[in-house]
Amino acid sequence: MQINEKSSWLYYTGRFLAKWIAILFYRCKSFGKENIPSNTGVIISPNHLSYFDPPLTGSFMDQDLFFMAKQELFEIPILGFLIKRTNAFPVKRGQQDMSAFRNAFSLLENKKALLMFPEGTRSKNGKLGKARAGVGMVACNCQVPIIPTKIVNTNNMTKFKQIEIKYGKPIYPPKNYTKEDYLKLSQKVLEEIEKL
Repeated sequence: MQINEKSSWLYYTGRFLAKWIAILFYRCKSFGKENIPSNTGVIISPNHLSYFDPPLTGSFMDQDLFFMAKQELFEIPILGFLIKRTNAFPVKRGQQDMSAFRNAFSLLENKKALLMFPEGTRSKNGKLGKARAGVGMVACNCQVPIIPTKIVNTNNMTKFKQIEIKYGKPIYPPKNYTKEDYLKLSQKVLEEIEKL
């Protein structure tokens, strides 16, 4: 599935709602938006606590945010219809999905912002998991910066704790790299998230 690189009205509506739900019900605060470059493709790379993380991450940015979502979500009738129109594209987990990577490369080459989780999946216990090589691989091959991003308190939203989102300083991939550098770069992203 090829992604439409032009955001729809549904995307902007969802972004608006996500932002104001976060502010009104969770007293959400964001920090470091100025760290996100606007003149290049960029990977926004947060920890992953809940399904609310993608719209939350994008709602406080100036740029439109695109993201990968697991293939299974696109197969759920109403949800699949919605996420196709809110800047998401499918990725098949557990395998090298070249279609998903082509979409990612195209977005970054066209100076878009792409969300990729360094852990690859949601945390079950609220703690950082193990890094996966995907973020490092895409950043190295596209030579774009990564913004480590820390999300706080979306793992148990029924308690209405204050949510925070912190955008860190850019991490730049090495110009000369090997496949071993992919995982190292993803691990560095997690280390910087820990510090935020």
